[in-house]
Parts: sequence; C-alpha cells; structure tokens
Amino acid sequence: MTNVMIFYVTLCIMRLPAIIRHFIGLFYPELCETCGISLNVHEKVLCTSCIYHLPRTNYWKEAGNPMEQVFWGKVRLEHACAFFFFSKGSRFRKLLHKLKYYGKKEIGIVLGRRFGMELRESPFYQTVDTVIPIPLHPKKLRKRGYNQSEQIAIGLATTTAWELDTKSVVRKQHTETQTRKNRMERWENVSEVFVVRYPELIKGKHVLLVDDVITTGATIEACAARLLEVEGCRVSVATLACVK
Repeated sequence: MTNVMIFYVTLCIMRLPAIIRHFIGLFYPELCETCGISLNVHEKVLCTSCIYHLPRTNYWKEAGNPMEQVFWGKVRLEHACAFFFFSKGSRFRKLLHKLKYYGKKEIGIVLGRRFGMELRESPFYQTVDTVIPIPLHPKKLRKRGYNQSEQIAIGLATTTAWELDTKSVVRKQHTETQTRKNRMERWENVSEVFVVRYPELIKGKHVLLVDDVITTGATIEACAARLLEVEGCRVSVATLACVK
C-alpha cells in the first residue's frame, strides 16, 4: 500500500463517526430542540441560528448584576450569573422543560459547554476551583434518571478544566415541589435539606454552585449557606437561565 493510499484510508477512518452520523441523518434527522429544523452534521441540540439568538444575560461580565442582587443580605456570594433569560411563552423555555422533564439531558451538557466558554473569559470566575451541581434527593434521582444540574455542570467542567465534584454535597430530605410556593415557603421547604458530606474536599476552595433555573433563589441560598460553613470556602453561582 502506497503512502498516499495509507493517508486516505487513515483520513476516512478518522472521519467515520461523522460519516455514519450524516448517513443516519438522511433517514432520522436530528432536529433543533428550539425551532425544530434539521441540524447539520456539525450542530448538536441547537441550530446555529438559535444559538446566535439565545437571549444571553451577559451577567458574568457585570459585578452587582440583578442576579447577584437577589442574594444581597441573604448569603455571602462572590459572584452570580445566569446564561440566558427565559419568559413565559419564550421558545427557549422549551429547552428547560425538555432538559428537566423529558429526558433531554444532552441539552444541559451542550448549553453548559457554551456557558463555560463565556465564564472562562470572565475576570470574576478566574479563581474558581470546583464545580458543584445542586444535588437531587436519591428518590427524585431514581425517578428522573439523572440530575439536570449535574449535566450542566459536566458541560461547564469540560470547557473550563474546573474540577467537577458530585460527592461533597448531598440532599438528605425529599422536599415538595417548589413550583407553586412563594419565597418564604420555598426557603422553609429547603432550609435544612443539604449536607456537606466531605468538607475536606472543598476546604479553602472557590466553589461554583450550578443549577438549571433561578426563580426566588431559595434553593441556591440554602445550599450555599451549607458550603460557606466549611473553612475558607468561597461560593459563586451559575444557573443556565433566569426569569426576565
């Protein structure tokens, strides 16, 4: 076999996953989770147009942004931000429902990667050591099959090289849904549910606490409060979305 032939065989082998995906796509095309059009071979979950029009908050560029203000006087955070806005009727709200309730965990990973690309360029997140997703109670985890916040954290960790920690914090109580509760009711529902199981893993570290959506902030506040009890631990927050 000549060197030229070897080169072309090697090239074909390297491109095989993309070729297979493209072939399968002819019969079972992957669709954009937002607008529903067929994705090309280089796109995943969202089409290029929807990624471009994603309503980014840009809060990671702004100290004292509205998301940070949610926690003022409640819990001591270094910084806080969300990747994009969502509102009732927004086409991007579908992404959150599909991620959380319809088994589309790849949405969390793909958007987490995009979010990580933004955070790694922000001066406010340069000292982050560890990414910790808000944990689910084992009962809810078994029912859903995965933790949507963990999927986001996985994506973040892959594009930032920050350590992913899914062991240090656990949820010891199975709480009622937060959906129809006001802020005080949400706080009472989650104030004592989190436990730091391995404080030695986060001692002296800057932790990025990750969740899917922030509404009142009660769940994040409760979890952050437990983390801050660890000696030298500092906490920042990143959520995939926030209400506009």
